[in-house]
Amino acid sequence: MSDKPLAETEAFKALYDTVARLRAPDGCPWDREQSPATLRGDLIEETYECIEAIDEKDPPHIKEELGDLFLLVTMLAYMHEQEGLFSVADSLQCVTEKLIRRHPHVFGEVTVKDSNEVLDNWARIKVEQEGRKPKDSLMDQVSRSLPPLDRAYKLQKKAAKAGFDWPDVPPVMGKLEEELGEVKAAIAEGDRESLEGELGDLLFSAVNLCRFLQVEPSVALQRTNAKFVARFKHVEKRMKETNQTMMPGNLEAMDIFWEEAKH
Repeated sequence: MSDKPLAETEAFKALYDTVARLRAPDGCPWDREQSPATLRGDLIEETYECIEAIDEKDPPHIKEELGDLFLLVTMLAYMHEQEGLFSVADSLQCVTEKLIRRHPHVFGEVTVKDSNEVLDNWARIKVEQEGRKPKDSLMDQVSRSLPPLDRAYKLQKKAAKAGFDWPDVPPVMGKLEEELGEVKAAIAEGDRESLEGELGDLLFSAVNLCRFLQVEPSVALQRTNAKFVARFKHVEKRMKETNQTMMPGNLEAMDIFWEEAKH
């Protein structure tokens, strides 16, 4: 491996020194009060903000959001360094060694024919070279800490890799329609527990359709969230311009402005 350019080394050292200064006894009170537990939500939020910037294809915004992620992961690692558990350098060295070890087709003599074989080797190396206990089930390989939408997607990908998958799109669509019918039946029955289960099945089927069509469901939903926000803001603006109040009684006017926002 070649050495990193001096500029990158200096840039990371500057970030590390800044984090250390913020966490110092005479540093920032807010930063000193933080812990790995308190930064979990920030890590998730910043990750999604970075995804949004990538979706927008906005390099300056991507640069900023990646910087925020660098800050958070450096801060988290430094907190553990302060506790004497491991250093920031230990974490960086660990991931570098892992990358080299799990890419023998790049850093060794192994030959692979495609990305699927790369993933197979990756899984085998985790067990044979790193001593990780094989999972009893493919499902156990998917972290329980993932957000439900992302976990559903990864669970389905694991099952599909084992051959447990639909042959083509029509039956996937059919399953989605079937689950929608069961939701309607649960609504008619008035059983809240049953309705919750059926809505879960409907969401799971929608995620499965995304997976089958090679669309990341969380990314797709994030784009729809952004679209909804933009259109709703337009409705708010137009209602204010026409001296109307956002309220159920003015739904017809809001619908008109909503359609206006779509165009």
